[in-house]
Amino acid sequence: MAKKDTKPEEANPMDSSSKIEAIKNLIFGENIVQYNSEFDQIRKEIDIKKSKLEDYIDEVRNELMQSIDSLSTDVNIRITDLEDNLQAKTDALTENKVDRKELGKLLINLGEKISS
Repeated sequence: MAKKDTKPEEANPMDSSSKIEAIKNLIFGENIVQYNSEFDQIRKEIDIKKSKLEDYIDEVRNELMQSIDSLSTDVNIRITDLEDNLQAKTDALTENKVDRKELGKLLINLGEKISS
């Protein structure tokens, strides 16, 4: 009896897969081919859309990088201009500035000349 029990168990997996196929054919019948073709069309459309989206992402990435480079160049130019203006004003202040010690000496000399 043990031998008879093992043989049906081994045949059971084959029977279950064929039963599943039979049930699938009963449920979907002739429409399975149509469903498969529709799924294939949907997959193709998804692949096309994915490709277009990836191309668009690459295009936007390139434009963004160009904008960043342009902005970086503009900021560097403005910083250089500001540095030049700051240096020019610092130089002008240095030329116009009078040393306090020198001014004090000049005032003392002026005061001595007035008193004598």
